[in-house]
Amino acid sequence: MSGPRGVSSGDWLTAGRLDLPAGGGAFAIPRLAIGLFLVDQDRHRIAVGSDRKRVVPLRAGDGWILPAGSSGTCEYDDELSFLRVDLSDALLKDVGFDRGVFNPVVGSLDPLLVQFVRHAASLRDAPQSLYRDTMNLAVAAHLAQLLSPAPLSSIGVEDRRLRRALAYIHDNLAEDLSLDDMASEAAMSRFHFVRIFTAALGTSPLQYVIRERMEWAKVLLRTTGVPVAAVAIRVGYDDVSRFGRHFRRSTGLTPAAFRRR
Repeated sequence: MSGPRGVSSGDWLTAGRLDLPAGGGAFAIPRLAIGLFLVDQDRHRIAVGSDRKRVVPLRAGDGWILPAGSSGTCEYDDELSFLRVDLSDALLKDVGFDRGVFNPVVGSLDPLLVQFVRHAASLRDAPQSLYRDTMNLAVAAHLAQLLSPAPLSSIGVEDRRLRRALAYIHDNLAEDLSLDDMASEAAMSRFHFVRIFTAALGTSPLQYVIRERMEWAKVLLRTTGVPVAAVAIRVGYDDVSRFGRHFRRSTGLTPAAFRRR
């Protein structure tokens, strides 16, 4: 099990696809890792932490979750393709999963975790953004909940920490907002901020930012003659087509059609 292609070991979360010839061999997992098989392996054999291999047939969509520091051997008789996601210690700590010690999982995986792994792999070459940060946290948070369920603490939107974060968002809608900055304003970890924000407002920070940007865009389109491209920039989008997609998803109309109403 070598590292995925096209990833940086310094990232919170690294993801990629591996295509390997039949065979297998020894492996060592430096960080907590999730593997998702893309093909069936009826004679898959694995040993974790010992030399005793056991036959664990895996179907496409099955896989494994191994703690950081795991080592062992895996063997397979056919060509193997799988997705792998590695999570950094910093990301796991950010979602409150400090233990990092659990029994290895080999076999069927939680369906939502499977979706997260596929999506993480699809974003492997995407630039850092609020969306990618949110998805990284979502993968880690869901995994932590599966491995070590914990109750959600509750605070209300009237909490002064959330009010500071909301004020910061509205003051900087045109800027490249990040989870780091929003969480810092609220004096919370990124993960705690996302959980508390979503519980209090019923929507994630990412979706809230998009919604508020669309509301601001509506005002500009109704009350000014500023070109659509300029409106996009004023509400935080340097990509006009992306702004248009979000606007249409929000209103059912293109920005130009909304202005003509």
